[in-house]
Amino acid sequence: MPWRKAWINPSSEPDASQLRRLMERRAYEVWISEIMLQQTRVAVVIDYWNRWMEKWPTIQDLAAADPEDVLAAWRGLGYYSRATRIHEASKLVVEDSAMQGLLPSTTAELEAKVPGVGRYTAGAISAIVFGRAAPMVDGNVLRVLSRQLGIYGNIKTDKKVVDSIWAAAGALVQAVALDYPNNEDMSEVSDRPGRWGQALMELGSTVCTPKPDCSKCPVTASCRVYNEAKNMKQNKAKDVCDMEDLCTLCEPFEPDTDSDPEPTALREAKRNTRTADKSKGPKQMTLAAFSFTGGKPARLSGPERQDADTNEAQQEAISNYARKFPLKTAKKPVRQEETVVCAIRRQDGSYLIHRRPEKGLLAGLWEFPSKTLLNHEDYSSTKQRIALAKSHAREILDGQTPKHVGELGSVPWLFSHLKLTMHVHLFRLGEGDECGTGDGARWSKEVDGESMGTGMRKCWALVRDAR
Repeated sequence: MPWRKAWINPSSEPDASQLRRLMERRAYEVWISEIMLQQTRVAVVIDYWNRWMEKWPTIQDLAAADPEDVLAAWRGLGYYSRATRIHEASKLVVEDSAMQGLLPSTTAELEAKVPGVGRYTAGAISAIVFGRAAPMVDGNVLRVLSRQLGIYGNIKTDKKVVDSIWAAAGALVQAVALDYPNNEDMSEVSDRPGRWGQALMELGSTVCTPKPDCSKCPVTASCRVYNEAKNMKQNKAKDVCDMEDLCTLCEPFEPDTDSDPEPTALREAKRNTRTADKSKGPKQMTLAAFSFTGGKPARLSGPERQDADTNEAQQEAISNYARKFPLKTAKKPVRQEETVVCAIRRQDGSYLIHRRPEKGLLAGLWEFPSKTLLNHEDYSSTKQRIALAKSHAREILDGQTPKHVGELGSVPWLFSHLKLTMHVHLFRLGEGDECGTGDGARWSKEVDGESMGTGMRKCWALVRDAR
């Protein structure tokens, strides 16, 4: 990733002013990358980050930028309030007499002084940029450590569970920071905390995923969930107290067929093994006897092939058990909403646009005037929606009645918590018709260049094609 550059060792730069410039730039780069990566995949972020840094290479450049340009550069990343917060925070950091453009090095100061920086982003900046032993716990790390610790709990809403994992992450990074190989000279800061934190996140995104491949994991020796699965078969007949009966963090664990350590494929492999070579007697495999390999098995035949099949089934059994962690919770149904979108065109070719509120969904972006359908069933027909669109257009035009050209189509758009359907209506004002715009509204001849959400831009595409 382009923002993951070599750590800047303060002791290697004798010029204090040059060191400050380097740290200023690196902290800014990491800060922007971490905010962009919230709720967005790395593959999508890379191009956005490169374009952003080309346009505003320093935090001072961003602080001086036009808010509209910042929103435009963020277009397509979603969660647009992030862009507004970054811009406002950059101005604060530059103007602050203590910071003067350089982000703080400690997590406490980052969270306290920089708006929009929470404990994950603070940890990432502190560890990656400044080399401090700060934990970096994102969703991937929460999953990895819940399995390492064997915590069967809700990592999204259970504060005790989340705080326990953060505490463990803090202890781990502190230990890593003090683990000086080859008797190196000890220093207060180093590149180890940042590399450790990024390695945990990489492990969670590539191996310890929601559907993990435990056979490729480099830290199975310390993983409680892995070893629980490995020993499950041995302990099945013993009267063992469940961990959940002793732990105040874990929810009751309800085993099912998916976490059965001996699935159908494994039982079938055992039967095949017993019948393949009776002279060797029955071969009773257990999870404890399982041997993991990183690569694919060589081509085998006869009993050896059956042993390899059993290995693969054992791998699947352990990975299936690990999938249970952390606790899965039922997803809330996505709320559904419908709106009529009124694209009102003047004779000069300009369109009326409104700015959305500075807080909430699509904060600060421009859109065509819209009206939410409070009861979907009351507006199920085109005729009913046309009546509502006409009424809304008259209301925003101070009683004037523009010509209704037609309902151009419907645009579905899915947010993380909302399924929105936008019914697009085109209106035209007659020659000589004049009307005010009101607060937060204006006429635009360059709608293509306005900062709009992706869904609203699809509405604009329908309007543009209908002209």
